[in-house]
Amino acid sequence: MKKLGILLASGFLIFISISLYAQQSGFRGPRAQAITVAEALTLRDDSPVVLRGYVIRFLGNKRYLFSDGTGTITIEIERRVWGNLSIDENDLVEITGEIDRDRNRIEVEVDTIRRL
Repeated sequence: MKKLGILLASGFLIFISISLYAQQSGFRGPRAQAITVAEALTLRDDSPVVLRGYVIRFLGNKRYLFSDGTGTITIEIERRVWGNLSIDENDLVEITGEIDRDRNRIEVEVDTIRRL
C-alpha cells in the first residue's frame, strides 16, 4: 500500500512538472505590430498580417468586409476560428492571418480573431 502511495505521488509530481513546462514553452516575445488595411493591400501573397479594425458586413460563404478607416478588405474566417466569439460591427477586433492574392482579388485568410 505504501508503494502505491509513493507511485501515485511520483506520477502526480511528474504530471505537474510537465504541465508547468508546457505552460512556459513557446514564444513569449513581443506581438507582431498591426498594420493598416491600406498597407496590407500592397503586400505579396502569403504575407503574414495583423490588422485592427471592424468587421462591418457579412458577404457570404465565410467572407466578411473588414475596415480600419484606411480602407476595406475582404477577410475569410472559418467557423473554427470564431470559436465562441460573438461580435457586431461596433466591436474593435484584432485579426491575424495571411494575404491571399489571386488574379483580381485580395483577401486575408484569418487564423485568429479577438475582441479588443
